[in-house]
Parts: sequence; C-alpha cells; structure tokens
Amino acid sequence: GAATQAFSQKNINCSIEESIERFAPVVQAARDAGLKVRSAISCALGCPYQGEVSPDEVEHLVKLFKQIGVHHCGVADTIGVGTPRKVQAVMERALKHYPIDQVSGHFHDTYGQALANIYACLQLGIHTFDTSIAGLGGCPYAKGATGNVATEDVAFMLRGMGIDTGTDLDRLVDAGKYISDHLGRAPNSRAATALLNKRAG
Repeated sequence: GAATQAFSQKNINCSIEESIERFAPVVQAARDAGLKVRSAISCALGCPYQGEVSPDEVEHLVKLFKQIGVHHCGVADTIGVGTPRKVQAVMERALKHYPIDQVSGHFHDTYGQALANIYACLQLGIHTFDTSIAGLGGCPYAKGATGNVATEDVAFMLRGMGIDTGTDLDRLVDAGKYISDHLGRAPNSRAATALLNKRAG
C-alpha cells in the first residue's frame, strides 16, 4: 500500500482505504492457510505527486496493516529522497506497532542516501533490508527513481562493520556483472565497480 492517496491512485487506481479493503480478505485467506503476509508501504519518505510525507501518514497505514493481520511491515523509500533522521522517525512509528524482527527497509538510491539510511536503521536495531543485485529496478510511477540499493554495496558495508550476512561478495559481484552484461548496462554498484576494476588490474 502507499503512504499517500496520490500515489495509491496512480499505482493501483484506488484510495488507501479501498486498497486495505481489497487486501483484507487476501490476508485473511493467507492466515487461514497458515501463511504470514508481508506488507510494503511505498512512498514512506516522499511522494512524486504529493512531495513530503509525514510520519503520521506512514503510521496511519502501519496501523491499518496491523488491524487486518499483516505479519511484517516493510517501509519503502520508493523515490529515494529519505535521509537518515527522517528514516529513523518513520521507522520509530513502525516499531510502535511491530517488533524489530517484523520491520524492514527498502531504499532506492536515487539521491545516494540508501547506505546511510540502512545504517540509520541498524542503529535502531532493524536488520532486514530489500536489496537488488547490481542496483537493478525502478518504478514506473516514480519518474527518475533509480533501482533499489545494490546488494553488493550493502554486503560490502556490512562486512566492513563485522556483520556476517552469509553471502559471498565475489559471487555477488559475478552475478551482478552477468545480469548487467545481459542487459547491456554497467552494474549500478560502487563496490562492484571497484572490485571489478581491481580484478582487471
């Protein structure tokens, strides 16, 4: 669901409240089948149509998801305008309703803030993040938004902090190069670019 009415209308052609009405029976059916449902709150830190998004708007949607039985709350910076203190303010609202292991971050790197925002989340204890190999992705309803933060960059940062992610950075770089070559583009990852240049000598 979207944190703003404007993005909800553009993205799924209905209001926030209508979207929750549509989600509710799906969530209930999943729960009846013994499945857990994750939510994603798009435009939690800025909207291409509305502009600024307040923590109150985000918390409103967090509460609605909690009420219909959603197990996990994903908070997304769809257009990549979030900065660390704003991210912490929004995440603190999500943490009022969900425990730390049921809150995650999704950061696009449009303005180069994704790693800083992940670090800000780590300071709050949040430890689950969506990433994208080679920084692939974007959003058709968020003009100019780049892909999600590169998996390689996040893995490099976390390794440098002594956090074991269970990933092999060299193999991530290989995977990113493979898909990037296939797509005819360079990996959108500074760590991958540096490591590939180092390999090339």
